[in-house]
Amino acid sequence: MNSKKRYSENDKMSALISDNYSLLMVMSRFGLSLGFGDKTVAEVCKAQGVHCPTFLTVADFISEARYREANYSPNDYSLSALLDYLKRAHTYFLDFSLPSIRRKLIETIDCSGNDEVATLILKFFDEYAREVRRHMEYENRSVFTYVEKLLAGNVSDTYDIATFASKHSQVNTKLTELKNIIVKYYPGKENNNLLNAVLFDIYNCEQDLATHCAVEDYLLVPAVSALERKIHLEGKPSTYAEASDQSVEQEALSVREKEIIACVVKGMTNKEIAESLCLSIHTVITHRRNIARKLQIHSPAGLTIYAIVNKLVELNDIKL
Repeated sequence: MNSKKRYSENDKMSALISDNYSLLMVMSRFGLSLGFGDKTVAEVCKAQGVHCPTFLTVADFISEARYREANYSPNDYSLSALLDYLKRAHTYFLDFSLPSIRRKLIETIDCSGNDEVATLILKFFDEYAREVRRHMEYENRSVFTYVEKLLAGNVSDTYDIATFASKHSQVNTKLTELKNIIVKYYPGKENNNLLNAVLFDIYNCEQDLATHCAVEDYLLVPAVSALERKIHLEGKPSTYAEASDQSVEQEALSVREKEIIACVVKGMTNKEIAESLCLSIHTVITHRRNIARKLQIHSPAGLTIYAIVNKLVELNDIKL
């Protein structure tokens, strides 16, 4: 645990913003609104129903890079509050930040199709945005759902946070290429204000995403690991199965196996499934073998019927 922290609950919230304006984004992702006058951090958090120690932990983490190398104690913050913060961050990136940058790019560069470099810039950005969406939708669907179940006392025999941590990576390779293309190769104009402004937004977005991933690595993962150990030590049973009124065969499937069945009946290849679920192809093949063994179904057609009957997919999603 850090012996010294940058901010305290007795500091005025306005002082935090003056010290580091990027904390405005932290406030937004905790659901804190402006107009707090001269109130302290504790007063603002209490008035707006936010867990103050968690807000301060994230604020400290983001404001001081050296704290990322320190050991944060999960006892110092709320896992539930941190999870809400991360969900709001995903919404910000997917629904506001990335679409806003794309709109500015279209306004700034020649997207008529006559400028090959401009077309390439937009293509790179769209590929990057899709990569971020896949990354965050996987976390929303699999990781955050797992944590919510864990907070309810339910453990899984097929997944743990170490699995996520071992595969977690920052999605910034394409963004780096995009910046280089704009800086090195896009022809300058008489007035570059718009282009420089959108480039500035891209740099900010890259840094914001990197910090977001670091919060997951240094705060989320340790807190979830501690909760996993606590539940296992207390000897609580695994209740991560689906509702008991479902068929015996479906109860025998793990959540991951059901996801893979849904992907198969949608016509996805093993490689596409692996990329979509952030798995290796070998792991996908192993899951498919286990599915066939458990269900005694060995054909895509049979899996399609099973998926429809057990409502794993919508009819419109199936590739016939």
